Amino acid sequence: MISEINSRRSIRRYTGEPVSREQILALLEAGNRAPSAKNRQPWRFLVLTDKAKDEAVKAMRQGIAREKAGDALLPGSSRHLPGAEHTADIVEHAPVLILVSNPYGYKLDDRLLPEQRIYDLANLLSVGACVQNICLEAEAQGLGSLWICDIFFAYEELSRRFWMPGQIVTAVAIGHPDESPVPRPRQPLKEITEWREG
Repeated sequence: MISEINSRRSIRRYTGEPVSREQILALLEAGNRAPSAKNRQPWRFLVLTDKAKDEAVKAMRQGIAREKAGDALLPGSSRHLPGAEHTADIVEHAPVLILVSNPYGYKLDDRLLPEQRIYDLANLLSVGACVQNICLEAEAQGLGSLWICDIFFAYEELSRRFWMPGQIVTAVAIGHPDESPVPRPRQPLKEITEWREG
């Protein structure tokens, strides 16, 4: 597993080679084996291919256009819209898109009590572990993956088009890689770690 951690990259270019249902099921099984807070397993998967995936790309582009027109869910993040447009292009060329929802998730505008917010944070951390497992399994299979949060620029559009229980929280593009990116720089441990004893 250490080799997959060290070799995994975010892949943004894919070949046209299809990904088999068996490969996708292995990715989902890996995600489903992730640790989760109180074993709630707060994830549900929606696998999109072919025309369904094209509908997701269309929804992403509609959301980005809405954000640009001023009816923005994320007005303070407008500087990231070009990146979101690039992400839509990536998803268009990836053979598979997996949407992941948190079935216990709250609506974005819900006012939460502290205990509800803590449960929500714990569930989101669990979903993160699930997605990391998916990405590592993809690497082990020789597939590429891209963990996507730009879906929030089209949160309304995707939620209307692809109903999922709770809240859609992320997506993962999957395909056979058509690039070999170099490792991105990481912060030195000595700058981000503090040791305390006694």
